[in-house]
Amino acid sequence: MYTLQRHSNTEATCIPTGGTSFEELLNKEWLLTNKRGSYASSTIAGCNTRRYHGLLIGALSPPAGRVAALSNCLETIRSGDREINLSSLEFDVKFVPESCQPVRFRQDIGVHFDYKFEGIGLTKSLYLLRDFDTGALVYDFLGLSSGIEFELRPFINLRDYHSLQKSSASIFSESFRGGLLIRNDVPQACELFLSCPGMSFNADEQWWYNVLYRKERERGQDFTEDLWTPGVFKNFIDSPRRIVFWFSLKGAGEKNNKSLLYFTGAELESEFTGMRKHQEDIKGRSKICGGDDVFEKLCLAADKFVVKRSDADGREQWTILAGFPWFCDWGRDAFISLPGLLLSTSRFEEAKSVLLTFAQAEDGGMIANYFDEQSNRAEFNSIDASLWFIHSAFQYLKSSGDDETFGEHLLGVICRIVDCYSQGTRYGIRCDEDGLVRGGDENTQLTWMDARFEGVSFTPRYGKAVEVNALWYNCLCYLAKYYEKKNAQLAGRYRVMAEKCEESFKNLFWNQVTGYLNDCILPDGRIDSSLRANQIFAVSLPFSPLEEYQAKSVVDVVESRLLTPYGLRSLDTLDSRYKGIYSGSARQRDEAYHQGTVWPYLIGPFVEAYLKVNGFEPSSKKKAAKFIEPLLEHMNTNGCIGQISEIFDGDEPHKPRGCFAQAWSVAEVIRAYLLINS
Repeated sequence: MYTLQRHSNTEATCIPTGGTSFEELLNKEWLLTNKRGSYASSTIAGCNTRRYHGLLIGALSPPAGRVAALSNCLETIRSGDREINLSSLEFDVKFVPESCQPVRFRQDIGVHFDYKFEGIGLTKSLYLLRDFDTGALVYDFLGLSSGIEFELRPFINLRDYHSLQKSSASIFSESFRGGLLIRNDVPQACELFLSCPGMSFNADEQWWYNVLYRKERERGQDFTEDLWTPGVFKNFIDSPRRIVFWFSLKGAGEKNNKSLLYFTGAELESEFTGMRKHQEDIKGRSKICGGDDVFEKLCLAADKFVVKRSDADGREQWTILAGFPWFCDWGRDAFISLPGLLLSTSRFEEAKSVLLTFAQAEDGGMIANYFDEQSNRAEFNSIDASLWFIHSAFQYLKSSGDDETFGEHLLGVICRIVDCYSQGTRYGIRCDEDGLVRGGDENTQLTWMDARFEGVSFTPRYGKAVEVNALWYNCLCYLAKYYEKKNAQLAGRYRVMAEKCEESFKNLFWNQVTGYLNDCILPDGRIDSSLRANQIFAVSLPFSPLEEYQAKSVVDVVESRLLTPYGLRSLDTLDSRYKGIYSGSARQRDEAYHQGTVWPYLIGPFVEAYLKVNGFEPSSKKKAAKFIEPLLEHMNTNGCIGQISEIFDGDEPHKPRGCFAQAWSVAEVIRAYLLINS
């Protein structure tokens, strides 16, 4: 019914796994995505360790409304008295069944697991179509010395990807068009279609209870789930053969996700051809940008986060997912990430679309911090997302030269943001008489350090935050420079505002005693002089309000007290509030999130600031290359293969934590890499 041709691909990643322990492979994750915001992810060991793992997590309202549909498949090979299992489920005291380790893991447009047993060669591959929530598990049996029995048992969870399934769920299946159609017995349920041509299906409905997810247990979350299986696909194989197991998810009434039910074999083959062409295009762009193999891998990593979102009129536009597995598209993250993910990789059409997506949702001079996953409503609880939008818009103009889009669609939004911030908008955000922007109160968390649990704010940075005002100063300087030859009156207005901001910034934030910048000035005038990484933006952004000696001092202090192999700590280790390990309950993790946890994305502004104060000398570039080396190594060794984690512990050995793939982590390493190698 469905065919899939054999194709040779140049792997983006190839990792020998022979000799690696099962426990180590449980900590090595992989990720496939499509442009809907859907994904597949698990461990190289073939055992899910998160509720967010699965062979298909589909987006019913792209890129939101994600549903964990197909959890895993247990594959069993029987040859004589031997039984070989390729995947496993973890329970409280053991793994069932005990699975065999692959000898090699590879990743290109799919992920591939190479196995070698006595008399059997096998490659297991997984693909996820780029435009549709359809995937394929492919088993290539090679060099069989005798006949074998092959069984495949799929496990279904059909639930919101944040939740966990219990056996009280009413899941049922029915035969349909040569396969199985599986639904939850609730109104407007989505449909999962399974098909394995050439394999017979034996109905054998079962619930497997209390499957354990160790990463959820580490995070202090509920960590067990009940999985449902409809039965087993079986076949006897006595010669080299390819088995393809197809699966596809479709939402009730969904129009834009063509289900596998309606594909022809030729159309499916065309989809895979398109995926290969897209990957080659990404590689080609990396070469155009003067990149090498390392930069190519970074570009491929960046591509995972660039997805489609439908606007209010149903038109598709590009957006940037903040991170996998659990973040959707966030304004702040999108515009910190955009220069690295899209401008540094010459993806100007996507960059324009992302800017327009958020520009169209601007309200009251504010850019949405995120879109609600259920209602798609724009939420505006951020003081800096709007300022990062302005920075990205000007960087887009500089990189693309697209004066038309900038002038007709972005400039008006930029000016509204500045006007509303000057006069006052939501959350008490406004420009004070001293030219600095303040906002928020003890009940809000408007900066990126926004951890809050049960009404408790762990980093109450309301008032005037250092990075917010560094961004504000940059926005004013951008506009003053833009209008220099276009409108002398406007240029003068923004120049006066920038000069006032610059003077007040140095007076309020520069701490002569400590030699670094205060972190925040509270509304009552109290000074928070915590040594935090936020101050690095006052040096790294294109326009700095600091004197040269101040900028140099900031970089020196940050390097000596906050820099780690994986980025900058969010708080000095000598601070009494410092938390070196990000683990435990949700409250414990939120307490640690910005109190010493390492953020890889901050390596970008740090490298840029370091190079600026050292005149971009060759010797400084050589040293800066050492700063990003551990993060490049991290992409191939621990965490999610080919990606960069959201955060790391502040304490050694700096274990990766949080999202296993984070957009701004990848984006800022890309920028740093190009700054070093330009």
